[in-house]
Amino acid sequence: MSFREEHELHKRRFGRNVGLGVVLGSFVALVFGLTIAKVTSGDLAIQPAPQSVSQNEVSQ
Repeated sequence: MSFREEHELHKRRFGRNVGLGVVLGSFVALVFGLTIAKVTSGDLAIQPAPQSVSQNEVSQ
């Protein structure tokens, strides 16, 4: 049993699918790289919220 020859439309779609896969893969790699850079720089440390100082405490 032999397979039928691929239609020309399938060949064009395969090329587009590969291109789209490369674009999406590079986007994922970019987001992953930015995440790794952000985590390793230590900028994700939770800082306490600044305490609000009322005018009565300042004037005393």
